[in-house]
Amino acid sequence: MTDPTDTVRPDGSAGDARPGLTVLFVAGMSGAGRSTAANVLEDDGWYVADNVPPTLISTMIDMVRESDPAISRLAMVIRASDETVGSQLDELRESLAASGAATKLLFLDASDQVLVRRFEQVRRRHPLQGGETLIDGIARERVFLAPVKNSADLVVETSALTAAKLREVVEGVYPHEADNRLSVAVQSFGFKYGLPIDSDLVADVRFLPNPYWVAELREQNGRDDEVREYVLGQPDAGRFVDLYLELIGVVSTGYRREGKRYMTISIGCTGGKHRSVAVSEEIGARLRRITDDTGARSFDVRVIHRDLGRE
Repeated sequence: MTDPTDTVRPDGSAGDARPGLTVLFVAGMSGAGRSTAANVLEDDGWYVADNVPPTLISTMIDMVRESDPAISRLAMVIRASDETVGSQLDELRESLAASGAATKLLFLDASDQVLVRRFEQVRRRHPLQGGETLIDGIARERVFLAPVKNSADLVVETSALTAAKLREVVEGVYPHEADNRLSVAVQSFGFKYGLPIDSDLVADVRFLPNPYWVAELREQNGRDDEVREYVLGQPDAGRFVDLYLELIGVVSTGYRREGKRYMTISIGCTGGKHRSVAVSEEIGARLRRITDDTGARSFDVRVIHRDLGRE
């Protein structure tokens, strides 16, 4: 356990992995980044519950254990409603420790000036403001949360952190449960049915000859060997796939740096039956073979054929 007064910044890291159930409490000032931290944890495999009153957390944990015993990491986002939050949290952690669970407490803080600016930007009232000023609500919350901050395992100062930097800090302290693979969906589609609205990257392979005009291939699709060989055997088809994989590599590196874990790549032809299907299957297969320096796969790949089977 680190000193509660330590402040973790982008270049710092801490934390440890323990067997059994781990319960991470995420507390802090409103506007300091609790929701961002919760989203990061959820992306990294934690079961996250937001705004659970301390008096109900034990019940919540029991329900999660009963519904899915495989869940080993729970994150509970705590909000201060009154001055008892500190003592309630202390009692809860003692109770969990007695039951064999490991507990950690992450506290997010920011300066009053930054908190005021963030609330003004989103034009929201502070939850403890009541009929008073914004700064009064911030001051009241600081009083309620003082004992929580003092007992925290880690305190993260977010005043100068972007959302991407906060993600980097949280992931450094509480590493991903499995690995750092980017989840990639490669989907074929037909332009005549419309462009997929969830695309991050779109490629048009209508420059390749269409197997539809080859009588023996017309009723087959891009997953059939004959169609695949016809499409990928065309001049420039292989070069296109090679160059597009290079582009995906550049984009995926930036996505990881910015904290984005998902990418949708859409490959289109006229009807989504022949060319786009064959190229999508090839790109998906090639992505699955890419590994990092440790030999682990770099991408978690799914290949989807949106319009295959349409008339």
